[in-house]
Amino acid sequence: MNAIESMTYQHDWSVHTGEGDAPSDSSALPALLTELATGAARRDRERALPHEEIRQLTALGFAAARVPAEYGGADIGIVEQTRLFTQLAQADPNIAQALQPHACGLEKIRIYGTPAQRARYFSLVLQGAIITNASAERGGAVVGDINVQLSRQADAWVLDGDKHYCTGSLYASHFYVLAQRDDGLRSIALIPKERLGVQVIDDWDGMGQRTTASGTVRLRQVAVAEDEQMPLPAPGSVRTYEGAYAQLLHAAIDCGIALAAFADAKEYGRNRSRPVPEAGVSRGSDDPYVQQAVGEMATLAHGAQAMVERAAIALHSVVSDALEQRADETALGRASIAVAEAKMAATQASLRVSEMLYQVGGASATTRNWNFDRHWRNARTHTTHDPVAYKAKAVGNYYLNGALPPINTKI
Repeated sequence: MNAIESMTYQHDWSVHTGEGDAPSDSSALPALLTELATGAARRDRERALPHEEIRQLTALGFAAARVPAEYGGADIGIVEQTRLFTQLAQADPNIAQALQPHACGLEKIRIYGTPAQRARYFSLVLQGAIITNASAERGGAVVGDINVQLSRQADAWVLDGDKHYCTGSLYASHFYVLAQRDDGLRSIALIPKERLGVQVIDDWDGMGQRTTASGTVRLRQVAVAEDEQMPLPAPGSVRTYEGAYAQLLHAAIDCGIALAAFADAKEYGRNRSRPVPEAGVSRGSDDPYVQQAVGEMATLAHGAQAMVERAAIALHSVVSDALEQRADETALGRASIAVAEAKMAATQASLRVSEMLYQVGGASATTRNWNFDRHWRNARTHTTHDPVAYKAKAVGNYYLNGALPPINTKI
């Protein structure tokens, strides 16, 4: 049993999954998370890509945590995995975000893959493979337009086009590529990074999430076998848990950013902040307005944490039925609403708490030595993945009119 299973059981998360007893040694992953947190500010400052750190996480089973038991995996539940992503994001949200598309890729294989494809790719993941996304594109009339083509040529299929924002691309061994087929259908192509015609370009230069390796993947006449494709239903035609799952992990990452900023504010407030003369106290931690700021930060961060937990429990309750095609539209829609609420709460918490840190630290906390601004930069960059205003609208429409959220990957 690997460290992921050990850590899961140690935290008694089996209450939601019916899983068994904990083995005695479960210290490897917490120790690694502590190490990742210690180096997070430096990696951000230097843009030092965490190849070795991701390798260590993979060796402990993080990337294979949701591989089904029937294929030899730990098969941890949604609640457990969400907590793990929150903890990883609190240590370093760049690493959490670099692995989030891989986790989503495994769920896509669960949902759309054939038994043979599941056996093949889950086996690769258990051996250490990282399967990340090559989905988004620039250009197009609206966000989500797909121009990368999967075309039939003689007896073969080939991929052509460019993908952008391919998070985790430098750490990956495989890609899942969203493509438009020449027969009018959409398909996911599962291909190794080293295949002829695949080029990974390290061109991500965002102000935050600097080491997620969210670069460009260029595809030029890339061969794709028939059994490397997962055909997709028409957009908006079939409700699954796929979108809610991806959004839940995004919310967990935002929550982790808020918790990390809160932790830095507590440490700074206890040990380094100085009171203003008007406070009439000798320690910064006794300044009533420093206390007020930390109290508000605690409420935002822990409130988001509770909302993410609530959403994870809601989604976990429908996933098994969804995989067996027994879940109804209403149950899936309700779970998506819970996730949308959590994403709104986590977005607000990550942005607000990372900005409020300076109410505790003052001018001295702005120095590059601390690199505290990485929390806000990470939050602001990560929360642009999707507009939460549309989540608020969907949530309001559900509670007012009973309308289920739209079928897409954003809600």
